[in-house]
Amino acid sequence: MARDKYLSTKSGISGYSFANLGLFTGFADGIYNAVYSLVLMEIFMNSAVVGVYVGIYAAFCMVVGLFANELLRRFSKAKIFYFSMLMLAVCYAMMGFSIRPSTFVILDYTTGIAITLVGVLIPLFMSDFSQKIGMARLNSRYHLWLNIGALMAPMIAVAIADQYDNRAAFFASALIYLAGWGLFKYFRIVQPDKRVRPVNPHRTVRALCKNTVAFFRHRGMPRAYAVNFGYYSLRAMRYLYVPIIVMENGFSKDTLGWVLTLGIVPYLVLSEMMARLVKKYGKKKWLWLGFVSFAVFSGLATFVTGVPLLVIFVLWQISGALMESVHDLLFFDGTKKAEQTKFYGIFRTSVNLPNIIAPMLGAVCITAFGGTAAVWIVTAVIGALSALVLGVKK
Repeated sequence: MARDKYLSTKSGISGYSFANLGLFTGFADGIYNAVYSLVLMEIFMNSAVVGVYVGIYAAFCMVVGLFANELLRRFSKAKIFYFSMLMLAVCYAMMGFSIRPSTFVILDYTTGIAITLVGVLIPLFMSDFSQKIGMARLNSRYHLWLNIGALMAPMIAVAIADQYDNRAAFFASALIYLAGWGLFKYFRIVQPDKRVRPVNPHRTVRALCKNTVAFFRHRGMPRAYAVNFGYYSLRAMRYLYVPIIVMENGFSKDTLGWVLTLGIVPYLVLSEMMARLVKKYGKKKWLWLGFVSFAVFSGLATFVTGVPLLVIFVLWQISGALMESVHDLLFFDGTKKAEQTKFYGIFRTSVNLPNIIAPMLGAVCITAFGGTAAVWIVTAVIGALSALVLGVKK
C-alpha cells in the first residue's frame, strides 16, 4: 500500500506534534490501568477469571488490529483517528457510571476497537511526518510524554476511587481523551477521501492471509515480532496483576497509587537519554539488558512479600524503561515507509497477542500453585526467552 497523501495541515506540524499526543494517551490510560483490574475483580471475584477475561478481550483487539490494514485501504488515517478518539471519550464517560456488569463489558469491547486503532495510527503518523527527525527520537519524545501523563494518573485515579468508586475514575479518562481529540482537530489535517468499494469477505480474508505471510517472510520481521511480543507480555502482566497483588498483600489504595507513581520515574529519567544511548551503542544491548533484568526481578517477586515486594515492583520499572522507546524499532528500521502501513497492522498484533497468552498462562499458574504471585513465573520465563531471541544470530 502506498503512503497516504496529505492535502494540507496546520503550519509547523511535524512528527513531534503527534508524539505530543502521548501526554493525553498516557494520562488517560494511566488512570484506566490503575483501576481496571480492580473493577474486573469486583465483577468476577477471582484473579484467575480476570486473567481469562483479559485474554478473551485481547483476542478481540487482535482481530481488530489484523483488519486495521483493510480499514486503512478504505478510509484515511485522519478520519479513522478522529472517530476513534471521540469513541474513547464517549465510551469511557459511560463506563464511569455505576452500570451493570454486562453493560460494562460491552463498552469495554467497544473501547477495545478504538484503543487498538489509536495505537496503530499514532506511530504511523509519526513515521509519515518524521522527515529528518528519525523514529528513534520521535519514539523517545512520544514515550516521554506518555510517562509524564502516566506520572500524574495513579494518584488521581486512587483519589477518585476513594471518593466515589473505582469505575468513576473512567470518567476522568474520558475528559482527557476529549482534550486529545481537540488537539488533533487543531492539526487541521486534510486527506483525500478514498473510494469506498464493496467489501468482499473472501477477498478480504485472502488479502489478510497473503499480507501476513509476506510480513513473516520479510527479513528481520519474525525477530521484531517476537521482541515486541515479549515486551508487551511483561507490560500486560505488570498492569493486570500488580494492583491485585498489592491489595492482596494488605496494602491500601494510597500505597498502590504511590507504587504506580514511583514506577513511572525511571521512564521519565531514561526516556530522552535512551535516544542518545541507542544512537551510540545500538538498540539490541538495551533490549537484552531489559529482558534479563526483568526476568531476575520476576523470579524474586514469586516469593518475596511485604515492603520488599513493593520495592521490586518499583525497581523492575527500570527494566521496562530500558526497552520502552526501542522495542518496536526493529520493525521501523527494518521496513521502508511504503511498507509500514501495509505491515503495521500485522506487527501490531504483537501488542494484543501477549494480552491473550500471558494472562491465560497466569491463570494456569494461579490455579496450579494456589496464589496470585505465581504469575511472575510466567514473566520470568518470557523475559529469559526474549533475551535468548535477541542473542541468537540471524
